[in-house]
Amino acid sequence: MTDEERGICVRDVTAQAFIEAYAEHLKNSDKFELPVWSDTVKTGVFKELAPYGDDWYYIRAASVARKVYLRPGIGIGQLQKWYGGSYHRGARTEHFRKANSGIIRSVLLQLEEMKVTEKLETGGRRMTRVGQQDLDRIAGSVFRDQEEDE
Repeated sequence: MTDEERGICVRDVTAQAFIEAYAEHLKNSDKFELPVWSDTVKTGVFKELAPYGDDWYYIRAASVARKVYLRPGIGIGQLQKWYGGSYHRGARTEHFRKANSGIIRSVLLQLEEMKVTEKLETGGRRMTRVGQQDLDRIAGSVFRDQEEDE
């Protein structure tokens, strides 16, 4: 089987390229809306300021969708750990802190409304068939764009 016959999935493209493309797709989508609090909220207690970029919420949503695609059954707690970081406490030692769960939860709820993810009976989330096709289609376009650039 040659490379042209094989379908391209999210694993075949770099994370950065895929997240940028899917974030742009979510931004252009009518179904995915930016919350009113997105300009003032911090992404975790370990951060001093809110994110500077206007598109940070779409980028985080694309990253969460990619994580759910790669690890079916992942929950909000695991995603909090993944997006967490070091809490700088002045002269005292640093400690790990989890990320803001409200942001992750609101992203997952919007992705559920778009029929991209679904809840599992055992807890956690996974991609729906429509969501997987959507992400694979975008990954395919990113893969073709990377091949044309080379």
